[in-house]
Amino acid sequence: MTRTTEGEVAPEDVLVALADPTRREVLAVLVREGGATSTSLAAGLPVTRQAVAKHLAVLDRAGLVGTHRAGREVRYEADLQPLRQAMHWMDALATQWEYRLAAIKDLAEGATGP
Repeated sequence: MTRTTEGEVAPEDVLVALADPTRREVLAVLVREGGATSTSLAAGLPVTRQAVAKHLAVLDRAGLVGTHRAGREVRYEADLQPLRQAMHWMDALATQWEYRLAAIKDLAEGATGP
């Protein structure tokens, strides 16, 4: 997992983790059900428990899931804070592009900008 200077998960780690539709579904199930074991996740998805474990490892590296033991079981729970951080980064990037596009529009239309 890559960390920014502020200790946050890097947006690219979150985006890579969410690029796979199965991982998005795993995360959606964890959010919807409030947590699950890899076995229960595999029972509801068209993939093996081993595949679910690999997907959970990628989500974990991106900081999108956390674990806790309940007896012999390991339960996975969603942590949406890295997703919020990635959304904030994308919003900031979109704002920068909107400013640049407005400046280009002003130049193209012959207006004087700031």
